[in-house]
Amino acid sequence: MTKLEIVKQIARETGIEATTVSAVVEGFMEEVRAAQIRKENVFLRGFGTFAVKHRKEKTARNITKNTTIKIPAHDIPAFKPSPAFQRLWEKK
Repeated sequence: MTKLEIVKQIARETGIEATTVSAVVEGFMEEVRAAQIRKENVFLRGFGTFAVKHRKEKTARNITKNTTIKIPAHDIPAFKPSPAFQRLWEKK
């Protein structure tokens, strides 16, 4: 399902104009992005958590050149579904 399909579905179910729904969805996504950049987690009760995970520095291999390289420590965004969300998934 794409973002456009989500917007159309919400607009159809609520009767709100698609442009308004699109602005709300875009605003939500921007706020989640901004929180992640600030290294803050976003908790949505009943849905899940958008978290920032820290990856330690590690050594990897470049197989084409047969050399080792260091991958520096870095943060990555992650999503962890809530137990309620997981229960819905397991029922299907």
